[in-house]
Amino acid sequence: MHEKTQGDNEPMILGIETSCDETAAAVVDGSGAVVSSIVLSQDEIHAPYGGIVPELASRQHIMSIDYVVSESLRRARKNMKDMDVYAVTLGPGLIGSLLVGISYAKAMAYYFNKPLVPVDHLEAHVHSVFIENQDVDFPALALLVSGGHTSLFLLRERLDIKPLARTRDDAAGEALDKIAKHLELGYPGGPVIDKLAEKGDPDAYPFSLPNMRDRSLDFSFSGFKTAALKHIREKNISRSSPDLKDFLASFEHAVIRALLKNLAEAVSRYNPRSLFLCGGVARNNKLRRSFRDFSSKHKLASFVPSAEYCTDNAAMIAALGLEKARKGQAETSFLELNAYPRRSE
Repeated sequence: MHEKTQGDNEPMILGIETSCDETAAAVVDGSGAVVSSIVLSQDEIHAPYGGIVPELASRQHIMSIDYVVSESLRRARKNMKDMDVYAVTLGPGLIGSLLVGISYAKAMAYYFNKPLVPVDHLEAHVHSVFIENQDVDFPALALLVSGGHTSLFLLRERLDIKPLARTRDDAAGEALDKIAKHLELGYPGGPVIDKLAEKGDPDAYPFSLPNMRDRSLDFSFSGFKTAALKHIREKNISRSSPDLKDFLASFEHAVIRALLKNLAEAVSRYNPRSLFLCGGVARNNKLRRSFRDFSSKHKLASFVPSAEYCTDNAAMIAALGLEKARKGQAETSFLELNAYPRRSE
């Protein structure tokens, strides 16, 4: 963890994140340093179902949130009343899960009479880069890849984040997880594929890249999933097949090629000075290497958060919340704030 001790005179912000199946809380100080960050995963709860069950996720958040917040404060050696600002994820995400965090944050901010900063989950992922990298040249392009989202953003400045593209069907991480589930490789499937694919041949199975007729930068991964299922049927691929690793390496390679193809088009259109890779799938080793190689080829500065800041976490919520609070975007009349399941672009 990138944490530090701090003096008592620095402003403090508490971030809360419950958009999906991780209950998270973090304390960030006025310099932007992460003082504490706690993430409680629900993987064991959802593993028997091969995916996230929204009702179970929200119930677990209710049971866990007070402990997670208390532990983040304990590690920061602070009390709730020591927080100067609160930040919480409003969306996108699972409504039931989001409402747990929002209700908790509202209650604390109301009781202690402190401002509350609403934070967009996707913008927080993009902002996670700044937790460890303060000196970034703009404009920047951010490729966000996760289980629920695959998007491109243009940053003219830290808080000037413009959406350029999103997935029209499955997200990249969702496609990886679904193939892993079909082959009964375990949950979550993305990390399993990442590990197994390292020893496979990425050119063993052919996958065609999708093309958008409208020249959009949007992504599409449903075709990859359909092609993968066809290969599985025709070659009778299973978890015990000798060519399983080759198949997974080929599928993973195709997903990465599609991501970088759209990124290359965005680079040609917007001429950025920096590139970001963020989101849960940014932990994938092959994607990280390919992204670094791509950035080097285009002679652009590249930034990828550490693994703990790629997956859902509250440090990124607090970090973006701190930046927004400095720009006067904290809410003092926040009781009407509500969750939203998806962004309205």
